[in-house]
Amino acid sequence: MDKKERSRWEIILDVLKVVQEEEKIKKTRVMQKACLDWRNFKRHFDFMLKEGYITKWNPEIGYYELTENGKNLLERLKDVDETLH
Repeated sequence: MDKKERSRWEIILDVLKVVQEEEKIKKTRVMQKACLDWRNFKRHFDFMLKEGYITKWNPEIGYYELTENGKNLLERLKDVDETLH
Protein backbone atom coordinates (compact mmCIF):
# COMPACT_ATOMS: atom_id res chain seq x y z
CA MET A 1 0.00 0.00 0.00
CA ASP A 2 1.42 3.38 -1.01
CA LYS A 3 1.66 5.96 1.71
CA LYS A 4 0.75 9.45 0.52
CA GLU A 5 3.21 12.13 1.53
CA ARG A 6 1.56 15.09 3.23
CA SER A 7 2.00 18.57 1.80
CA ARG A 8 3.39 21.40 3.90
CA TRP A 9 -0.05 22.87 4.56
CA GLU A 10 -1.41 19.43 5.57
CA ILE A 11 1.41 19.03 8.10
CA ILE A 12 0.78 22.52 9.46
CA LEU A 13 -2.94 21.73 9.69
CA ASP A 14 -2.23 18.51 11.60
CA VAL A 15 0.11 20.25 14.05
CA LEU A 16 -2.35 23.09 14.65
CA LYS A 17 -5.17 20.58 15.25
CA VAL A 18 -3.09 18.70 17.83
CA VAL A 19 -2.14 21.88 19.69
CA GLN A 20 -5.77 23.05 19.68
CA GLU A 21 -7.15 19.69 20.87
CA GLU A 22 -4.67 19.38 23.72
CA GLU A 23 -4.71 23.09 24.61
CA LYS A 24 -1.41 23.17 26.53
CA ILE A 25 0.98 20.55 25.21
CA LYS A 26 4.69 19.80 25.05
CA LYS A 27 6.66 19.62 21.80
CA THR A 28 7.35 15.89 21.92
CA ARG A 29 3.67 15.08 22.35
CA VAL A 30 2.75 17.33 19.40
CA MET A 31 5.33 15.55 17.25
CA GLN A 32 4.00 12.11 18.24
CA LYS A 33 0.33 12.94 17.74
CA ALA A 34 1.02 14.61 14.37
CA CYS A 35 3.00 11.51 13.27
CA LEU A 36 6.14 13.40 12.30
CA ASP A 37 9.82 12.59 12.55
CA TRP A 38 11.93 15.08 14.50
CA ARG A 39 13.47 16.80 11.44
CA ASN A 40 10.13 17.52 9.74
CA PHE A 41 8.47 18.43 13.00
CA LYS A 42 11.21 20.90 13.97
CA ARG A 43 11.14 22.62 10.58
CA HIS A 44 7.36 23.13 10.63
CA PHE A 45 7.03 23.85 14.35
CA ASP A 46 9.83 26.44 14.27
CA PHE A 47 8.11 28.11 11.29
CA MET A 48 4.82 28.30 13.21
CA LEU A 49 6.56 29.72 16.29
CA LYS A 50 8.42 32.32 14.23
CA GLU A 51 5.27 33.40 12.39
CA GLY A 52 3.29 33.66 15.63
CA TYR A 53 0.79 30.81 15.11
CA ILE A 54 1.97 28.95 18.21
CA THR A 55 3.38 30.40 21.41
CA LYS A 56 5.19 29.03 24.43
CA TRP A 57 2.66 29.26 27.24
CA ASN A 58 4.91 28.28 30.14
CA PRO A 59 8.65 28.57 29.40
CA GLU A 60 9.64 26.70 32.57
CA ILE A 61 7.56 23.64 31.71
CA GLY A 62 7.58 24.01 27.92
CA TYR A 63 3.86 24.03 27.16
CA TYR A 64 2.64 25.44 23.86
CA GLU A 65 -0.72 26.78 22.72
CA LEU A 66 -2.29 28.40 19.65
CA THR A 67 -2.32 32.16 19.29
CA GLU A 68 -5.29 33.99 17.79
CA ASN A 69 -3.42 33.98 14.45
CA GLY A 70 -2.94 30.24 14.83
CA LYS A 71 -6.65 29.72 15.46
CA ASN A 72 -7.49 31.79 12.37
CA LEU A 73 -5.01 29.87 10.23
CA LEU A 74 -6.41 26.58 11.51
CA GLU A 75 -9.94 27.55 10.46
CA ARG A 76 -8.76 28.64 7.01
CA LEU A 77 -6.77 25.44 6.49
CA LYS A 78 -9.77 23.35 7.60
CA ASP A 79 -11.83 25.11 4.91
CA VAL A 80 -9.18 24.35 2.29
CA ASP A 81 -8.99 20.74 3.43
CA GLU A 82 -12.77 20.31 3.20
CA THR A 83 -12.81 21.87 -0.27
CA LEU A 84 -10.02 19.65 -1.60
CA HIS A 85 -11.04 16.40 0.05
